[in-house]
Amino acid sequence: MRVALWATAAFAGRADVSTVAARALPDVDHVEGLTEPLGMWQSLGERAVLVALPRPGDLTGMPRGSADLHAAASAAAECVFIPGLGGALVPELELFGPEGDQGWSARWTLHDAEPFPTHRVEALDLGQVELGLRTELAAHTDALLEAGGAPFGAAAQERLAGLRRTSQAEPWGLPTGLPGRAQRLIALAAGVLTLTDAGLDPALESVDLATTSSRGQTLRRLQAVAATALTDATNTAVLHLAGWR
Repeated sequence: MRVALWATAAFAGRADVSTVAARALPDVDHVEGLTEPLGMWQSLGERAVLVALPRPGDLTGMPRGSADLHAAASAAAECVFIPGLGGALVPELELFGPEGDQGWSARWTLHDAEPFPTHRVEALDLGQVELGLRTELAAHTDALLEAGGAPFGAAAQERLAGLRRTSQAEPWGLPTGLPGRAQRLIALAAGVLTLTDAGLDPALESVDLATTSSRGQTLRRLQAVAATALTDATNTAVLHLAGWR
């Protein structure tokens, strides 16, 4: 998500393309395959880099492309792409180094993709997107607490309730000057995604199969809504940085 924002900011002259990796991925120790394609896209006149957050079986927001692109993006749960000429980058995260001294590497692979119609993003109403996410969050919070099972208890209840306050938090690591609503929605949706991803960790499964299944279904529904909201908010902010909105 931050790669799309910082790359677009660089295309607008607010940063150098060579700094995008460090700005967007400060917690990743080694990044390769990102700077060169971004520089090429910029030289070809592209002004925006959009993002999609697909999941297996859900390619919402993805540009049309090969089966390899869609499979890689679904596995990574992220893809950035240019709408004008077409083209996409997909990351692959890997842990490297000996135990006790490990770091993360991100290898980005360039894929062909078809141009993407930006009117889909231009037509978005972030007010409705935010309302939809908050409504789903409220409904699914109750469902999660009723489901019970690890890690749901007093601590989890506090974490879930805290998501409602997430929209007041300042998004970390984003370019300045983003629309306020987009910033708030990015923070809220990212917080929800963080929790749902953690909740779907197999290590946290309940000994009760029915509880595990019920909680998993609820988390996956909320995860999908949050991913769509984060995508919409980020791409709306991208259009703002590109001067298109």
